[in-house]
Amino acid sequence: MKQLLLSLSLPLIFLACTPEPQPIEYGADKCEFCRMTIVDLQHAAEVVTAKGRAYKFDAIECQIHYLQENQDTEFAFTLVNDYSKTTGDLHPAEECTFLISPNISSPMGANLSAFFDASTAQEFQQAKDGKLYTWEEVQDQIKR
Repeated sequence: MKQLLLSLSLPLIFLACTPEPQPIEYGADKCEFCRMTIVDLQHAAEVVTAKGRAYKFDAIECQIHYLQENQDTEFAFTLVNDYSKTTGDLHPAEECTFLISPNISSPMGANLSAFFDASTAQEFQQAKDGKLYTWEEVQDQIKR
């Protein structure tokens, strides 16, 4: 009987450690970096460690600062919201285009927004001014 229970519980244990993004509870979750309540569906972000721990952020700049301070941690997911959407859906940061524009405020003042679609990012850049970056480039731009 013990072996049967063990064989049934082992898959559950492994599934519990599988890294998965967690939904952000807007108005309730706090930013891991600055401790502000996350309310902005257009600028929120999240990372998930290889061990499955999710950290949520009110702004992409907070996420970048957190990543810079935790370079020895292995992350399974680095996710950002699309500024052009108000759904709160997270997208892989590596696949997004980033805009720093003085005409789009972000929660922590870096004026940083993400766009899943590069052409949408270009449209916002034309309308709001600013400069476009890849994920790698924007991490170099945002320094503590």
